[in-house]
Amino acid sequence: MKILTLNTWGGRVGDPLLDFFNTHQEIDVFLLQEVFQDATKKTRWDDRQRPNLFQEISDALPGHTGFFAPSVVNEWGLAAFVQKTVVIDEIGDFFVHKTMDSLIEYDGASIGRNVQYLKIRSEDNQPLAVLNFHGIWTGTGKNDTEDRLEQSTNIIKFIKTLNENVILCGDFNLVPDTESLRMITRELALKNLIKEFNISSTRTSLYPKPEKFADYIFISPEILIKKFQVLSDEVSDHAPILLEI
Repeated sequence: MKILTLNTWGGRVGDPLLDFFNTHQEIDVFLLQEVFQDATKKTRWDDRQRPNLFQEISDALPGHTGFFAPSVVNEWGLAAFVQKTVVIDEIGDFFVHKTMDSLIEYDGASIGRNVQYLKIRSEDNQPLAVLNFHGIWTGTGKNDTEDRLEQSTNIIKFIKTLNENVILCGDFNLVPDTESLRMITRELALKNLIKEFNISSTRTSLYPKPEKFADYIFISPEILIKKFQVLSDEVSDHAPILLEI
């Protein structure tokens, strides 16, 4: 089973992003952040962002079913696209910071943060919980804050209720050496694959700032990894990250 996580950057790169989906039909589960659906000026602050990105990706992936988990007025949030052959037992989302529609005017730091989860079956019919996450953005760096620590605590609480092996991934908006990340590996005994594979960056050349980490994948140690790779495709300011199990 192939799982890919990507912050789409709201589709700013344009057609190359859609071409990326067209050429990766073999991916079983896409877990995406910063996706728009019928977006208005309330959420779409840059004309390069694609207001109907969810539908455009749906059109590019006819063999997949799309699921949207918004955090702002049903216009902006998380999306999962799952091969129609994959068995889905349950799908939903929950908030780990603030609530739906907590956005104040154009203050990105005020956005509520949710986690999208899918309970699916692996290729050998084993239950698997896959979680898609986009963490708090502050505009003042990616270090620990009280809100980020609480955010991690809320993620941990939910994962502890699960019976399935876990894959947690997305754009955490955190640098590697933070307690907000360490507590996930420590309290859940999950592997941080960015650390395990000595990844040097999860950003592309489209991201000019010096800090080169934001995206992570954590997995249960029982999961057998066939392949883990940060892809070189420049379809966002974040790099696509591929996990094959």
